[in-house]
Parts: sequence; structure tokens; C-alpha cells
Amino acid sequence: MESTESTHVLSSPEGPKKPASTQPNSPAPDSTEKPTYVRFLVSNAAAGSVIGKGGSTITDFQSQSGARIQLSRNQEFFPGTTDRIIMVSGAINEILKAVELILSKLMSELHSEDGNDAEPKTKVRLIVPNSSCGGIIGKGGSTIRSFIEDSHASIKISPQDNNYYGLNDRLVTLVGTLDEQMHAIDLIVSKLAEDPQYLQSMSTPFSYSGVVFSGYQGVPYSYMVPPVATAPYNGINYRQNGAGGKVQNSKEERNNSLTIGVADGHIGLVVGRGGRSIIEISQISGARIKISDRGDFMTGTTDRKVTITGSQRAIRTAESMIMQKVAYAAERAME
Repeated sequence: MESTESTHVLSSPEGPKKPASTQPNSPAPDSTEKPTYVRFLVSNAAAGSVIGKGGSTITDFQSQSGARIQLSRNQEFFPGTTDRIIMVSGAINEILKAVELILSKLMSELHSEDGNDAEPKTKVRLIVPNSSCGGIIGKGGSTIRSFIEDSHASIKISPQDNNYYGLNDRLVTLVGTLDEQMHAIDLIVSKLAEDPQYLQSMSTPFSYSGVVFSGYQGVPYSYMVPPVATAPYNGINYRQNGAGGKVQNSKEERNNSLTIGVADGHIGLVVGRGGRSIIEISQISGARIKISDRGDFMTGTTDRKVTITGSQRAIRTAESMIMQKVAYAAERAME
């Protein structure tokens, strides 16, 4: 949520009503009750407000709406932003009720600080899989135009962000009053619920571990190797050469093999439960990854050997993903 905001009184205890313009084409009751979800961005401060003291606010909102409300962890941001992710899941009417409760609270708090009585136009950014954006746009843009006309909200879909390798989500930005935003969200969520592929990303709503920044050698900008580092950096050993301290390259560059040392305590995170993480890294990067046995350390350290084999691009991508996981673990440990 951004811009100034105002208090909004909920129209009824049952939650927001379906807009009249969509009633004739409303889904049958059984499809309306089929569980679905919506994700959107909030600032870190706004996330704290939604959670409330001891989780009181989020618990109350879930109780009132019947929807499930989940937030990404502190510092777990959508790529390219410093905003956390909220996912609201349930039947469509439950989702709309919960989203209105959340947006109303954030608006009322900003309104009390602003002191402006006029209802402002604010911004909400929804996260939508790239594969589902076509349904919102429609043939020749017909669907999105109808949504804009019905809701009176501005609706813009971002182009796919090519700065992030592996990012399959786009942002749908809604600008308008709360009523206009809620009308637009109703139309969009109802449309997305018709897409069978849309539900697939519900199982990993906050997982962007496979997304890497395609800037400096594919290394995420937050975890770029410092120019000079002779001590362990976020659990991975690096030297000044930028390829990584205590990195053992193969004898010839064309062999495309790289070995890095990862702190023994962080290996579990790299591997993941049942090997899920390391399989994901291998599939996304195209590299082969081998981890040394317990007790088989990099020379002069207690770091396990992680050997990455493949094309230079595959190696850089896999290394970046491993770095991201280890750096995240290090940040969590310091909190």
C-alpha cells in the first residue's frame, strides 16, 4: 500500500458484496466456494500492522473472514522490492472480506496520520503468475479494459522482469479508492480462479530462492562478493579473485567445474528436505552439483566441498542460488 489513505467502513458483516455488474456472469455457488488465493505486496511496517501485537490482528481478521492469511518472513521480499508478500486464501467471498479488512486497516492508520478527509486513490500491487496474466488481459486487451470500466480503477500489468532469472511472476498494479480497488480485485480473483494453472503456485507462495539477479555474473545484487574478502563471507569462503575464496577451479577452464566451500551447518539448507532444494537448483541452473561426504572438508577448513559442473552460465547461476540460500541463513541467524 502506498500514498495517503482514509478510513473505510465495511458495508456489511458478511463482507463485500459482489458488484452488480458482475452478478449475471457470476460462477455457480460450488465454483465460488472452491479455494483459491490472492497475493499482494505490503511494506515491512504495514506487515507488522497486519500481524498486530502477538498476532492479535491477523487472528481477528482470519476469524472475521474465514480466510487464511499468511505473510512472508521479515526480510523475505518480492524480487526487486523491499516489500513483503501477503497471501490470502479461501473461497472468493472469504478472500474479499479479508483483503478489505487488511486494506481498510492500513488506510485508516495512514488517514489518521494524514488528517485528510477526502478518500484518496491509493496503490495495491498484486502478484500474478506470468502464465495467468493472459487471462486478465484477454484477447486484444478486451478483458482488462472491461475490468477498468467496471471498477473505475486503473489496472496495469508489468512486463516480465528480465533482470531476474527464474522470476515467473508479474505485478498487477491497481490505483483507485478502496471501493474501486476491491471491485477490481473481485473481478481479477474471480477470473484467476477459472485458471487451473493458477492454483499450482499456491503451494510455494513466497519461494523466490530460484530467482537470481542477472547483473554481475548472475549474482544476486544483495549477495555480490566483496572486492576483498579473505575471511568466510556469509558461510561461503571467498578470495579477492571474485570466483570465491578457497575455490578450487579445474586444471583447465574449459572443463567448467568449480568447487566452493560451504559451512557444514549450512549444507542442510542447500540440500533441502529430501534433497528438494539441491534438485531445484540443479534443474533451474542446468548444472550438476555434488556435495562432499561428512568430514570431507576444503583444505584447512571445516567447510564441505560443493562441486558445480556445467556451462559457465549454469555454474554461475547455481553458485548464485547457493550463495543466496547461505546468505539468507546467515541473516536469519543474526536476527
